[in-house]
Amino acid sequence: MVALDSDPTGLHRVLDDTVVLPQAAQRLDTRRELWPDEVRIRVEKLNLDAASFRQLERKHAGDGDAVRREVLDIVATRGKMQNPETGSGGMLVGTVEEVGPRSPLGLRPGDRVATLVSLTLTPLVIEDDLRSWDGRGEQVPCDGYAVLFGRSIAAVLPDDLPADLSLSVMDVCGAPALTARVVEGYDAPTVAVIGGGGKSGSLSLAAARHAGAGRTIGVVPHEREATQLRESGLADEVVVADARNPIALRDAVTAAGGPADVTVVCVDVPGCEGGAILATAERGTVVFFSMATSFAAAALGAEGLAADVTMLVGNGYAPGHAAYALELLRENDGVRRLFEARLEAHA
Repeated sequence: MVALDSDPTGLHRVLDDTVVLPQAAQRLDTRRELWPDEVRIRVEKLNLDAASFRQLERKHAGDGDAVRREVLDIVATRGKMQNPETGSGGMLVGTVEEVGPRSPLGLRPGDRVATLVSLTLTPLVIEDDLRSWDGRGEQVPCDGYAVLFGRSIAAVLPDDLPADLSLSVMDVCGAPALTARVVEGYDAPTVAVIGGGGKSGSLSLAAARHAGAGRTIGVVPHEREATQLRESGLADEVVVADARNPIALRDAVTAAGGPADVTVVCVDVPGCEGGAILATAERGTVVFFSMATSFAAAALGAEGLAADVTMLVGNGYAPGHAAYALELLRENDGVRRLFEARLEAHA
């Protein structure tokens, strides 16, 4: 064990010249030796944030080898996976190797876990050059190790679900938990989920209905996703619209029974802020879950439109969020089918 004092936020792992938290750091200390409140994980798979992976995919025009090389370079340079363009990372699955004597996480060596904190603040070392990954999907087979801090979060993987499926759910489990909390504050609200056919979007639709939504509207970018979402039964109305076109998005949601009392933004492309605001009723709430969101654009856009809406940043954490998301998956065949179809397509 390393004898020096540690901080539960991981501040002791920051190698920058100025005092910043690990997420904001340019480089982290990735030494294997643990401080007393840390946990080391033998990594089995990374799950890259959707916005990060899409940016890398576009940058390299779908060249999987180039994407793989850049991920390796980012991790080697920064000691963590943090896309310099999007600022986002993802999460991982692995097995607990060692637990410090003062770790508060309740983990034991041998536990198979998913981390519920971002890779942007998790010290990470890749030891296999990602040889088993073709660079063409968000889930990345990986051999290496990662370190969790005293204030990190991890969940032991359930025995009744495949690991890949659990990882996909836990990657976005903050979205349904916050969606449910917001919906519960209204009386049978109309809820629109932008990107309703995706991982966080489908779970958010299920959470909205579970929390008492009177009407749910799923917005997707093309007809193929619309067909899949309709077949899932998760939304009362499904519409096709480009979320980057504010007028088209507003009109599509309005025609489906909006404006929405609650609008949840789950798309992984930039430029959706104005449309989400226009699709939301006065005194409504917009929840932004995409790391592609420009929060300056959202704030200034609402001001410029004289829109009296509350805007929330989905921070990916709420107490009990992982268990809640997994229960939604178990209880909703439509959600599970969408997740399994996505995994099959990536495979």
